[in-house]
Amino acid sequence: MRSPPPRSPSRPVDIACLGRLAVDLYAQQIGARLEDVTSFAKYLGGSSANVAFGTARLGLRSAMLARVGDDHMGRFLTETLAAEGSDTSQIRIDPEHLTALAILGIKDRETFPLLFYRENCADMALVPGDIDEGFLAGCRALAITGTHFSQPGVHAAASRALALAHKHDVRTVLDIDYRPVLWGLTGRADGEQRFIAADHVTRHLQAILPQFDVIVGTEEEFHIAGGSENLIEALRAVRTVSEATLVVKRGPMGCSVVDGPVPADIDDAPTYRGSRVDVLNVLGAGDAFLSGFLAGWLGGESLERACAFANACGAIVVSRHGCAPAMPCRDELDAFLARDGAIRRPDLDAELSHLHRAAIARKRWDELYVFAFDHRTPFFELAREVGGDEARIPRLKELLVEAVAATEQAGRLQGHVGLLADDRYGQDALNAATGRGWWIGRPVEVPGSNPLEFERGRSIGSQLVSWPKEHVIKCLVAFDPDAPAMHRLEQETQLHALYDAAKLSGHELLLEVIPPNCNDQAHRDELTLRALKRIYNIGIKPDWWKLCPLGRDTWQAVDALIEERDPYCRGVLLLGLSASVETLAEGFVAAAGSRTCRGFAVGRTLFKAPSADWLAGRIDDATFVARARAAFEEMIGLWQQGRRATHPALKEGAAA
Repeated sequence: MRSPPPRSPSRPVDIACLGRLAVDLYAQQIGARLEDVTSFAKYLGGSSANVAFGTARLGLRSAMLARVGDDHMGRFLTETLAAEGSDTSQIRIDPEHLTALAILGIKDRETFPLLFYRENCADMALVPGDIDEGFLAGCRALAITGTHFSQPGVHAAASRALALAHKHDVRTVLDIDYRPVLWGLTGRADGEQRFIAADHVTRHLQAILPQFDVIVGTEEEFHIAGGSENLIEALRAVRTVSEATLVVKRGPMGCSVVDGPVPADIDDAPTYRGSRVDVLNVLGAGDAFLSGFLAGWLGGESLERACAFANACGAIVVSRHGCAPAMPCRDELDAFLARDGAIRRPDLDAELSHLHRAAIARKRWDELYVFAFDHRTPFFELAREVGGDEARIPRLKELLVEAVAATEQAGRLQGHVGLLADDRYGQDALNAATGRGWWIGRPVEVPGSNPLEFERGRSIGSQLVSWPKEHVIKCLVAFDPDAPAMHRLEQETQLHALYDAAKLSGHELLLEVIPPNCNDQAHRDELTLRALKRIYNIGIKPDWWKLCPLGRDTWQAVDALIEERDPYCRGVLLLGLSASVETLAEGFVAAAGSRTCRGFAVGRTLFKAPSADWLAGRIDDATFVARARAAFEEMIGLWQQGRRATHPALKEGAAA
């Protein structure tokens, strides 16, 4: 490229994005008029925010420069960016304006009704004083969207950012991002309109074009920047005011790069063909394109490779619902490119779908202590046994949440505790636990069912719609790899239905695999390992496994199997099965050398005795919480002792 290369990677931020930061509400009914849509999915949106998100997902150190309202949606946006690894320190909280919003529909491949709720919104209230010179000086590149030159206030803020970028030798990138409605050229309901010629917009844009090293846009966006609906004439007009590298997005044809004099025909410029895929939704494809291009350009790749990244990212995103959440991670991008245009439906491809689900950055759970009280039948039977009232079980489970919270606080175990709870007796407990940053699992199986059945029937996906995203689907399956074919087929059909539902809903999936009853440890270990192999063989890759205690050699085999079949697996949790404390302690020691075992999920061993006394009215709430907490903390101590026995370098009481 003729434009100067990016600054050294030693700067702490690769790319700072200045521009639109909003919430997207995407219609979930494909093909419906926006008037007829009945439900929406909520995503991070806004072109600049999508690029900050997309580049972070591809491994760049991105940052967002914008404002959000002091409201729930503003917190959603900052938390979403931060979770993806993007720097949100330069997002200002605006107490006077609400966070911006866009509502989008997908009528067909050519029709995408779009409403912008941006009047007096937070990201358009950005002012020059919001731009921190010290921060910008630590960036390698600055990307700004054309929308942030459409109004005087944001124009001044963007101009200050550009001036500081030039002062500190920061490379500058413009995404023309032309939306006529945001320049006041259409009715408010016509956000879908992509091009309207306007001389004053062209003059406005041409005044800022000289300040950029790279300018990216669709053919229509270069039409407005150049003041002509003839692409070559428009590009020549742009070239008269700017020496920037011009990257022209050409949809399924890929992109062309003009890095010098404008040729007589756009096809005479270096043109990098993209992959042809079936289109669901073009919204967000341009942001994905720019994310891919920046990942290549700032990553030191050749221009050809940067454009390959850009085209591939755009192709992947047009096949999916949404903008930001559809962005690929680097492993996914590499897999798409490796198959060289052979994927027509990225959204349906098994390999890409798994990578998109499992390879993206997620909260790490390196060591997990899970209090399992998702039991339903055992609590009912326990209440009946001691003469207690079944109606008190929901309150008991709320008290168990208090016990977990007290353990977390006392042991400073933030990021290490979790629980398993049901929605039959434990809905209030789930509500109380959600949002605390805990690992939370909840069951879907009918207790004791074999063949497997789900509590809400076969339409398992319908119940997941109401689940918070942080909840993990837990399914206990009695799985015998030697069972008669028809029985095993029923089990596997149900597991496939559950796995497909989890992929659609986006929830993580934990499979608790229970082998047939057998007293011989070696035989049980062998059946467990074969069950895992069989489940992998039929194409199911759960995020988590929950297994009985295994022998050391079997743990090595489980580690090797998981690392071979699904290196993105989150790990294994040890279950209790009402075992004694001593038996579980032995299991913890055996698992201590495992690379995939993350901790335990134990229940009846911890809660049975105090629950019986509480349900019988022999102890009060405070005593019950204290006893449950003591049992939980003892189990955590045993786990940590087992780890120290295998890893002597671990400090006393420390989580590995």
